[in-house]
Amino acid sequence: MKKISAVLISFNEEEKIERALSSLQGIADEIVVVDSHSTDRTAEICGRFTDRVIPRDWPGYREQKQFATAQASHSWVLSLDCDEQISSELQQELMDWKATPEGPQRGYLVPRMTRFMGRWIRHTTWYPDYQMRLFRADSGSWQGGRVHESFRLGQGLPSGRLQGHILHYTYSDLSEYLGQLDRFSSLAAADYLEGGKRVGGLRLVLTPPLVFIKNYLIRRGFLDGRAGLAVSALSAVSVLFKHLKLWELQRRASSPDQQPPEPSP
Repeated sequence: MKKISAVLISFNEEEKIERALSSLQGIADEIVVVDSHSTDRTAEICGRFTDRVIPRDWPGYREQKQFATAQASHSWVLSLDCDEQISSELQQELMDWKATPEGPQRGYLVPRMTRFMGRWIRHTTWYPDYQMRLFRADSGSWQGGRVHESFRLGQGLPSGRLQGHILHYTYSDLSEYLGQLDRFSSLAAADYLEGGKRVGGLRLVLTPPLVFIKNYLIRRGFLDGRAGLAVSALSAVSVLFKHLKLWELQRRASSPDQQPPEPSP
């Protein structure tokens, strides 16, 4: 039977992490949590589920997840975020998968479904949000910038898809969403600038409404009711924030007496 190491990274997640860890019971043969010196009860809660809670300074999302993956004792790694949960369907699917002979696949994409404004979002670009979350640690690496990190298999290595969902319990309210949007848009803008991306006035004006149309009409966000309308609008706002902050960084970078600041995580 194949064995799975579940890995998580955490910082002050006492309100969410117990649900994630509970959903791994019976699936994970090992749980590894890399914690960035939480000041709440996160480490205490993790200690109820595993003795492998590793304190480590915060180097960034990609680097922290790569380190956590490297701590796994088993070849197969299941990566889970603290605000996520393995659905009952995915639990059974993973148990069945563990009992089968190993095939050519070196990683599996898993659909993620997000709960927002009291309902599961089943349309817009939020769904199905396929993520490479089950993989052989020796078959790839975590890649990406300051945000939007993902595990990517080596070139040409085969992957598969699972049917059960990872359930994403995201923002508890609009204020939490806007707070994270402010932080993540700063990180994304810094990534864009480093990657050579530039933005002008025309893109600032045209992109947000196009994003709204894509989410609400083309990806049928209207079928998710008021939550779908909110997701579509917030997706447009997110793009606007990122581009405005990139525009600001461009202006600072072009000024001889100013350097673009490094946003904090």
